Amino acid sequence: MKKIFSFAMLLAASTFALTSCSDDNDSNPTLVEPSEFVVNQPAVGEGLIDLSSSSAIELTWSQPIFTNMGAPVVPAYSIQVSPSGTFNQAYDETLEDNTGADYIVLPETYNGCTASIDAASLDKALVQLQGWSSDNVPGSMALNIRVKAAVQDIDFADLMTVYSNVVKVNAIPYYIELSNSPIEIWYLTGGCIADGSWSNSEDAIGKGMTPMFIKQGYDYDKKTGKGELEYAGYFPEGAIFKIIAPAGLSNWNYGICGGDQNGGQTYRDGGDDPGNITITEAGYYKFTLNTATYEMVWEKLDPQATYSQISMPGDYQGWDVNSNLMTALTTATENHDWVADLTFSADPSEGGGVKFAADGAWDTNWGGDTFPYGYGVGNGSNIWYAAGTYQVFFNDILGSYMFIAK
Repeated sequence: MKKIFSFAMLLAASTFALTSCSDDNDSNPTLVEPSEFVVNQPAVGEGLIDLSSSSAIELTWSQPIFTNMGAPVVPAYSIQVSPSGTFNQAYDETLEDNTGADYIVLPETYNGCTASIDAASLDKALVQLQGWSSDNVPGSMALNIRVKAAVQDIDFADLMTVYSNVVKVNAIPYYIELSNSPIEIWYLTGGCIADGSWSNSEDAIGKGMTPMFIKQGYDYDKKTGKGELEYAGYFPEGAIFKIIAPAGLSNWNYGICGGDQNGGQTYRDGGDDPGNITITEAGYYKFTLNTATYEMVWEKLDPQATYSQISMPGDYQGWDVNSNLMTALTTATENHDWVADLTFSADPSEGGGVKFAADGAWDTNWGGDTFPYGYGVGNGSNIWYAAGTYQVFFNDILGSYMFIAK
C-alpha cells in the first residue's frame, strides 16, 4: 500500500483549517511524537507456521497518535523482521557486503493498522538476510517482528519515527533461488512521442509512452537494475518531451527534464519541474541515459530508413512475414517504434524462435540471442522466446527489442 500523507501536505491542510487562529503555532506548527504503540500477537501465536504452504501472516496494531496543532497525523507503516531480535543493522540490498545485518525491512508500506505479510515475500527476505544456500536452510527458526511508524515529508523522508513492541512467530523457512533485479526501464512521453498525448500512467505504456532500450553488452547493477538505456528516433524542430522514471509514473515527479540535444538535462527528484527537453534542430538522434547517475549523452544520426510494416515471423506461426504485424507506436511524427501484444502457447521447437522483419519480406530482418531484452542485428539468430503473453516493443533504428510479460 502506498503512503498517502506527507508532513508538508498536513501542514498545508492544518494551516488552511486554522487561519482564524492567532496563536504562534499558525506559522510555526509543532508535531507531537508518541512514545510507543502496540502490535498484537498474530493469530498463529508462537506456534509453527510453514512458509512454503502458508499464504500470509496477518498482523494488526494500535495507531500511534502523532498530532500537529491538535490534529491527528497519519503515519506510514513498515514491517521489520529479525531472527536475533536485536534490530541493530538493517539489510541493505544496494550493498555488496551485508555482514552484521540482523534485520530486514519488508518492501510493502501501509497506511492502516493491518498488514497481510505474504509468506513467500517473507521467506525471500529471510534468504536475503541470512545468505542461505539450498543445503543450509534451518528446519525452523524464531522470527521477531516489529512495526515502524513514521511521519514523512513531501519527499517521503522520515521526520519522526516510533517503533512497536516485538512479537515472535516460529516459522519453517525454505530455500528460494534469488534472481537479479530486473533492468529498470524508463519511458519517453511528449508531444512528439507515441500518440503525442503526454500520458505518463502505467497503462499508457505502448500508447502514449514508449520505453527506452537496453544497451548491448552493458553490465547492469544486479541489485538495482540500474544502468545505461538507449533510445533513437526522429525529432521535428521544436519537439518537446520528458523521460519518466518508474517512480514518476502517474505523478510526473521523477525523471529527466529540461535542456536540449546539446545537453543541460536535469533529474527531477520530486522538486519543482525543470521544464521539457526541447529539440531545437530537427533530425535523427540517439541518446544514452545512465539511470544511476542521471547523465545523458546525445548523438546526431544520419537519416534512417523508414518501414511501412514490421512483422514477427517465427515457428509459432509458420515463419510468415505477412502475419503477426506490429503497430506503429509513433503517430505524432515519423515512426521508428513498434508494439504488439503476442502470446506464445509453448516454448519454441528446436531450430525455432522468432524474428522481426520489415515490409513483408526477408530482405531486412533482425534477430538476437537474448530474451526478454535484446539487441537485434541484421540476419541475426532466432530469438529463443519462452511461452507466455507479452507486450513486445521494437525500435527499428537500434534494432532493440523488449518482451514485457503480461
